[in-house]
Amino acid sequence: MNHRLTHAELAELIRARAGIAVSPEHLEAPGATFEEFGVDSLALLGIVGELENRFGSPIASGAEMSKTPQDFLDAVNSSVKTGA
Repeated sequence: MNHRLTHAELAELIRARAGIAVSPEHLEAPGATFEEFGVDSLALLGIVGELENRFGSPIASGAEMSKTPQDFLDAVNSSVKTGA
């Protein structure tokens, strides 16, 4: 799978799974954290489940504990690239 999850797609997943509207631009901001947006590990766990279903492969263990959107994207995109 060559698809890379983007900030825009992550923003849509956060809205759909956690009911929190956040712009992709805010997720891209240096130093942005999930805590400042009100996104917790339970919401990220739901997003991980959605992505595992979508991509048909597991996402790296611990991705749901990511503190920043960039850390989450790195974990997801690394998993999808390697089939972790």
